Amino acid sequence: MRGWMGKFRSLFLFGALTMLLTGCGIENISALKPKGYGSELLFDLMLISIAIMIFVFVIVMAIYAFVLFRYREKKGQEHIVPKQTEGNKALEVIWTVIPIILLLVLAIPTVQATFDLADQSTQEDEGVITVDVTGNQYWWQFDYSGEEISTSQELYIPTNERVYLNMKSSDVIHSFWVPAIAGKMDTNPGENMNTMYLEAYEEGVYEGFCAELCGPSHSLMYFKVVAVSPDEYEQWVEDMKNIDPEATPETASAQEGQELFNNNCMSCHAIGGASAGVGPNLGNFGNREKIAGILEPSKENLVEWIVHPDEVKPGNQMPSELVTEEEAGKIADYLLELQHSDVGQDLPVQSVEE
Repeated sequence: MRGWMGKFRSLFLFGALTMLLTGCGIENISALKPKGYGSELLFDLMLISIAIMIFVFVIVMAIYAFVLFRYREKKGQEHIVPKQTEGNKALEVIWTVIPIILLLVLAIPTVQATFDLADQSTQEDEGVITVDVTGNQYWWQFDYSGEEISTSQELYIPTNERVYLNMKSSDVIHSFWVPAIAGKMDTNPGENMNTMYLEAYEEGVYEGFCAELCGPSHSLMYFKVVAVSPDEYEQWVEDMKNIDPEATPETASAQEGQELFNNNCMSCHAIGGASAGVGPNLGNFGNREKIAGILEPSKENLVEWIVHPDEVKPGNQMPSELVTEEEAGKIADYLLELQHSDVGQDLPVQSVEE
């Protein structure tokens, strides 16, 4: 008896701790703290599901307790078999109809939310922002339709506006997920294009992830969605359009780095303008909150990434030791000077590493 009670006590404590930890989460990262239209719909569905599960659990446990105490054998009482209820049509109808009703309670809002989140009726309207999203091993590319703007790892959007995403992959299946703003959507290789939209309620920097196992650095495939006011977004668009890839850097080291970058890196990367193709567009590199999505923005980390990218993100397509550490330092000086817009730089940043 003691052993059984000890196990029950441990199980109860483990369950209580699990329930407590499910409420933990970092702002702008957790799906349990919705900050966007899509995530709010999904959170409401989670609440309905939890309410139904709690209702079923309470009813089942109440019936279990009633049967346990009502029909238990008492001291001095002869062994008896309670009256059997098999074939009771009323009970069979009840425990058939109730689950159907509960399923309908969950299914109706689920179907409504599914069609709502798949609604593309306003995507072609004038002024609507559309971004072509491409998943790569192990980074994200964002091409703004009609703007000749291409970024990587950081997607800028205005608050309280729908931003439509046309999504595909350049290699394997990835899954785009910004928990605090919206649900997940797969990006597939080939011609299969998936579409979703983001709508953030509040300004902030929201952590995004790849939610589909895609290789050895899958867990390092982070990105950020930077939600700013509509006016700031318009300013950011203008800043990005006015990037001059031929502009002379301020320091001598950065000037040498620009030449080294043009000679060694421009076959894969671009500075400003449209998509580079093979590698990320680095026009706003100096404004990024992270290097390669995971490293703090420092010269030392950038040099490590340039010289030994496979040690930072195993399996990525960037060649190792293309330049020396000294040359990488000069390239780092150049890239860190590429700060073409101050929009969003004052927003608090929270990371899964915190």
